[in-house]
Amino acid sequence: MQLLNHGIPYEITSNVVDVSKRFFELPFSEREKYMSADMGSPVRYGTSYNQTNDDVFCWRDFLKLVCHPLPDALPHWPSSPLDFRKLAVSYAKEVKFLFLMLVDAILESLGLMNKKNKTEENDEDEDEDKNKEEDEDEEILKEFEDGSQLMVLNCYPPCPQPDLTLGMPPHSDYGFLTLLLQDEVKGLQIQHKENWVTVKPIPGSFVVNVGDHLEIFSNGTFKSVLHRVLVNQMNYRISVASLHCLPFKSIVQPCPKLVSETNPRHYMDTNFASFIEYLKSRDSTKENFLHSRKLTS
Repeated sequence: MQLLNHGIPYEITSNVVDVSKRFFELPFSEREKYMSADMGSPVRYGTSYNQTNDDVFCWRDFLKLVCHPLPDALPHWPSSPLDFRKLAVSYAKEVKFLFLMLVDAILESLGLMNKKNKTEENDEDEDEDKNKEEDEDEEILKEFEDGSQLMVLNCYPPCPQPDLTLGMPPHSDYGFLTLLLQDEVKGLQIQHKENWVTVKPIPGSFVVNVGDHLEIFSNGTFKSVLHRVLVNQMNYRISVASLHCLPFKSIVQPCPKLVSETNPRHYMDTNFASFIEYLKSRDSTKENFLHSRKLTS
């Protein structure tokens, strides 16, 4: 879906697109300082999913920034352009708050949040049960508040033969939700009923994609979104993806409250280490990560 009227000032979203473009316009000698084979690095510049194993690279440059915990990660972020850290931090904080608002709505839609109703009169036993459930709700939200946030700045340069390559191949996002900000240049496509549909950019809006974690956590109620990126001959395209998930050390599993005899568990447990191992061995012939987590009936 595309999210409008989200409350983040247009100045903040336009500034992060602008500073991202200026970063990718830096000389390669400046950008290559942030190249790393370590997928857990707090900052990583590169071109493809796995630059060691991939036979064909994506037609893009990217800069990945770990955003949580911010005080530890920030010193590793690029210091050029001079306003890069300031603008990127402002954006990261706003998007994290927006993510938590969306999580609250998602948990409520799954029946996992118990909203307080002050007009109801309950006996002591009901109040005790309700307080216990509210405490559990707070624990769930706290885990998301402490969760990881990865910001990915993408640059898709003009391509002389766009029909022969992709900016990014079909994939789903590891994590709970991805909030994607894109400039005015088309390129993002979502798979819908076996067809690829181009997402028309709306200035200042966010494309909200369900990630693998949310499909696993909801035991299949929400479906992870398969998407890809096309390139063009004429224009640079800039996008900023903010990927949110539970803390890196957390075990992601179907929520026990959503598993029953009529809706058995559909996915095995997973964690960030499993995903990293998958990325290291990934090639174009392998199933995607989510499929590797599905249980067979």
